[in-house]
Amino acid sequence: MKVLLLSTAFALPLATTAALAAGGGNETAPEKPKCETGQVYDKATKTCIVAKDSNLDVDTLYETVRELAYAGRYADAQVILAEMPQTDDRTLTYLGFVHRKMGNAERAMGHYREALVLNPDNVLARSYMGQGFVEAGNIAAAMDQLRAIRAHGGSGTWAEASLRQAIATGRTFSY
Repeated sequence: MKVLLLSTAFALPLATTAALAAGGGNETAPEKPKCETGQVYDKATKTCIVAKDSNLDVDTLYETVRELAYAGRYADAQVILAEMPQTDDRTLTYLGFVHRKMGNAERAMGHYREALVLNPDNVLARSYMGQGFVEAGNIAAAMDQLRAIRAHGGSGTWAEASLRQAIATGRTFSY
């Protein structure tokens, strides 16, 4: 069964993912973080401001979390995530991601599940959850998430391509 699953994953065309990043679609990689721990970049003032004191919109905070995660600054990403709505599926997805990258796989899976309860179409949460399954050696569960990504309209996205590649190679993404 494992051989069949792996051969199926290899047979799927691998999309180029070098220029793609952590969003659900075909996005470019985020910029390098500009600010220190606990700060976010305010495009209007072109300065770093304390996240806790900011009135920045959730999308700006989310962009900062993506930048920090891409840079491997997971603890710093958690500081910003703490300032975001805890019932937002994107927040939960990134909480899962940073916990998984910090070695807290069980807690990460809990966050992914919560994100999917709120938004079953969150293909990024499904991709990251599937990559967690790959890391744990559970290829069948990872394939289930790959099928779910496609069923929820995620064909052709970074989320699908990165999980498909992780299943085929055993290597997951750090962004």
